Amino acid sequence: QVQLVESGGGLVQPGGSLRLSCAASGSAFDGNSVGWYRQTPGEQRELVALVTSAGGPHYVESVKGRFTVSRDNIKNTVYLQMNYLKPEDTALYYCHIIGSRDWGQGTQVTVSS
Repeated sequence: QVQLVESGGGLVQPGGSLRLSCAASGSAFDGNSVGWYRQTPGEQRELVALVTSAGGPHYVESVKGRFTVSRDNIKNTVYLQMNYLKPEDTALYYCHIIGSRDWGQGTQVTVSS
């Protein structure tokens, strides 16, 4: 069974930055696109960014220019650099191997003054 472990969340002031990491067991990311999703209470989980197996990034409009997704295939880790954070970015952030049933446990991001 694939294990995905997110880390890097925390409390940050508006305008601040955080870097999330998602580490996979073995070579689970090889050949797969990996997405970062977020969810707030009572809302559906939404995709905010994904990185293809070739490293190509895609973003939802609300985070373009502020978030950067990347991957390190040697370390089997995917990152989400989040800059210029806003209160509406507050959510539980998950990574997910696109097309699989594999999800991490999530890492909480709270943007508040």
